[in-house]
Amino acid sequence: MMTELPLDQVRTLLAAVDEGTFDAAAAVLHVTPSAVSQRVKALEQRTGRVLLMRTKPVRPTDSGEVVVRFARQLAQLERDARAELGMSGAEEPTLLSIAVNADSLATWFLPALTRVPEDLRLCYELRREDEAHTAALLREGRVMAAVTSSPEPVTGCSVRSLGRMRYVPVAGSGFAARWLGGWPDTPLREVIADAPVVCFDRRDDFQDAFVRMLRHGRRGASSLRHFVPTSEGFVEAVVAGLGWGMVPEVQAAPLLRAGQLVNLAPDRQIDAPLFWQQWKLDFPALAAVAEAVAAAAAEVLDTDS
Repeated sequence: MMTELPLDQVRTLLAAVDEGTFDAAAAVLHVTPSAVSQRVKALEQRTGRVLLMRTKPVRPTDSGEVVVRFARQLAQLERDARAELGMSGAEEPTLLSIAVNADSLATWFLPALTRVPEDLRLCYELRREDEAHTAALLREGRVMAAVTSSPEPVTGCSVRSLGRMRYVPVAGSGFAARWLGGWPDTPLREVIADAPVVCFDRRDDFQDAFVRMLRHGRRGASSLRHFVPTSEGFVEAVVAGLGWGMVPEVQAAPLLRAGQLVNLAPDRQIDAPLFWQQWKLDFPALAAVAEAVAAAAAEVLDTDS
């Protein structure tokens, strides 16, 4: 079996994944849908693996993700080479795709990007995803870097610790009187399990984990729960009294000082470790972003051992 990966076939596979269908990829590549299908099939024959699931939209298989990641890295290397050679189009800005969790995006991540030197002419495509799932976007080759909860590097990526984001259990100032019985005189573990709760989405386990911690593993938070899938909206829902929730300390602090929130357990919290993963390829622009992100994280996140 031949081991070379023809670049036209690799780029065609990437176009199919990005555009979602062979027809759309054909329009971008200025070829026929039949040509797209033939190139993908030829690449699968060459690699001896199925690379695409023919769904709508098409999706890469595990093997296909390897080729997609290679294609994106190849495209970035080509852009860097063109810039160094002063070829036409080199003045175009560099687009960096980064996956980041909602709470980081709402607190410290955007200020981090303002630290990157403007003369690098960078544009960002940010993909919001839960920190437990951002690594999947790296694995699929959809982003060049990610803020993730995983210390295990994705194949072809490096990883560095950013610190821990602390979450505190809070509720609106009038919520405790309505829903938590005799708290604070009554232990929180005896009343919190039945109180309404706010969750980010159905994958958000912070509130359940906190209740299980208080109750030594017995049941999680109440089934009376509201799902609010934005970081800012989540905090607003808690302030409004829809339920209690685990809020990043950096977001909760000014609201606690203003009396809009109360800390239900000042001696209890959940710390979520965060890591920065990025492609190992030598991209000066990506290196500059990594340094800016690490510096900003050090100022906001808990980095004590």
